[in-house]
Amino acid sequence: MEPGQDTHGRGAGGDDGEVTRILRSVESGEDGALDRLVGAVYEDLKALGRRHLQRERGDHTLQPTAIVHEAFLRLVQQRDVTWRGRAHFFAIAGRLMRRILVDAARARASRLQGSHGRESLSGVQVEAGGVPTDLVALDEALERLAAVDEQAARVVELRFFADQTHAEVAEVLGVSERAVRRSFQFARAWLYRDLEEAAG
Repeated sequence: MEPGQDTHGRGAGGDDGEVTRILRSVESGEDGALDRLVGAVYEDLKALGRRHLQRERGDHTLQPTAIVHEAFLRLVQQRDVTWRGRAHFFAIAGRLMRRILVDAARARASRLQGSHGRESLSGVQVEAGGVPTDLVALDEALERLAAVDEQAARVVELRFFADQTHAEVAEVLGVSERAVRRSFQFARAWLYRDLEEAAG
């Protein structure tokens, strides 16, 4: 199943309206709001972290719980974000998990003799014909794509790292689902060429 496939289900957390209401309470500093937010999103965040780790090699040291805790700490420290709802919350969560995972991959690579600053993560592939690539290479390719088409890079980030559907991506970016699909199609082709050239 590709990341963000429209048929995938959400976890046992609260529904969109409930999470949105809790986020408003967190923003206003209401007592107990953070505890309610943990209860509403924890399982979905943990499932997201688990899906990311399943793409990695078997001997990674990160655990889903550790990723969730780190991501949640960073989420609640966001002071310049006005939460627009559940999809927006998980979009930011996906971006933070991207940074956590890439930073961990870079740290592992720097400890390996002869790795030249990179460690291959088996199973991490871009859905553009199946060009195998490691997480650091994907992150760097997304940075290059963002310089060409920022929306296309955001679509891939939301689909891959936040595991969002086309509809959720459209909601977060404020565009149509058709535009999201076009951007995703362009991004896949662009990343395929870029990663193939980088690997060559």
